[in-house]
Amino acid sequence: MVRSISRSQMLVALAAALAAVPFVLAPSAQAQFAPPPTTQVHDPAALKPPAGARVAIIEFGDMECPDCARANPMLKDAAEKYHIPWVRYDFPLPFHPWSFNAAVNARWFDAKGGKKLGDAYRDAIFANQPSFGEDPSRVAAFTQQFAKDHGLAFPFAVDPQGKLAAAVKADYALGQRIGIEHTPTIWVVSAHSKGAPFVEVVDRNKLYQLIDQALADTK
Repeated sequence: MVRSISRSQMLVALAAALAAVPFVLAPSAQAQFAPPPTTQVHDPAALKPPAGARVAIIEFGDMECPDCARANPMLKDAAEKYHIPWVRYDFPLPFHPWSFNAAVNARWFDAKGGKKLGDAYRDAIFANQPSFGEDPSRVAAFTQQFAKDHGLAFPFAVDPQGKLAAAVKADYALGQRIGIEHTPTIWVVSAHSKGAPFVEVVDRNKLYQLIDQALADTK
């Protein structure tokens, strides 16, 4: 037998269902609208400009990270506009299948053609990142062609002694000591500053403002 439900019972049930909705949506809303994460710095020793520079940009990045790819042109433009160093550290995340090898490849280009060529490779990887997906073979083919386009033969064994991999791992270990938890993590750092010696760039729309302040504080 089908039991009929009164109008008042239906309204009570509907009210109860609607009351539950905010609790279901709350986690996703918090994730979407929460402020960007900040880094709790444990060891600030590395957060300073290279010798001779007043101000610099320091970045810990992952070459397979989409947000790193989005940040890359802005950081490049800022470094060129202000003529300040842009110090790039490798922080390849373990769940990205090709980011570590790409970082090793970039070190190989650094060694063969100087930092300018290595950074050109990094920029090219970021620019073409969507076409690679999670397929390391696509990155390998792109790397071979990049080397050929620059008059180099990319070897089958790019790092036979493991020195390049060790350098990438050293960057990762440094990031862990500092307290890195996400990529990209970006700071504007300054030497002999009247203000903060390092400021994390949480809102990248304020990058130029932070650089202006750092330059003013180090006059």
